[in-house]
Amino acid sequence: MKLARAIHFDESDMNVFHSPARTGEWCISGGFEFSNWTEDDLTGKARQAFANGWLGGETFGRVTFVAVTVAETAEVERLADGLAQHFVEIYGAPSIDAARSVALAEIEHMAELCEDQDPNTLLTVQRELTEAGVRESFRMIKPQDAGIDQFAIHGSVD
Repeated sequence: MKLARAIHFDESDMNVFHSPARTGEWCISGGFEFSNWTEDDLTGKARQAFANGWLGGETFGRVTFVAVTVAETAEVERLADGLAQHFVEIYGAPSIDAARSVALAEIEHMAELCEDQDPNTLLTVQRELTEAGVRESFRMIKPQDAGIDQFAIHGSVD
């Protein structure tokens, strides 16, 4: 199964998110976190997380870019277990068993985004609030199109 891991090109995520995801952790969209939000909730770093943050499956921090790669079965199981625990502790799911099916659905959604992508394809997410709720759109940046100049400003040490 293909999923995506957090990737950082610079330190900006450390500054724009309340809690940045760790480089290399498996990520999901995490849009469920914003399901009850209103425009009043969209300020500062929370707005940044809403606008374009993927959710890390270990730290539950946010990251701007994720990169597609193959996930081993054991890794997917650990991710599902961690998400289920998070759903119980943070969102009040009634049990790990009930939460695990939701966690697996979130992982499956991410797998569907990744399945037709080449390894190292970068993904971004963009969200907006609509009358119907949170709308997510995704952008795929193929490895051959992902020049470092798209993500970093280069300077001279001289």
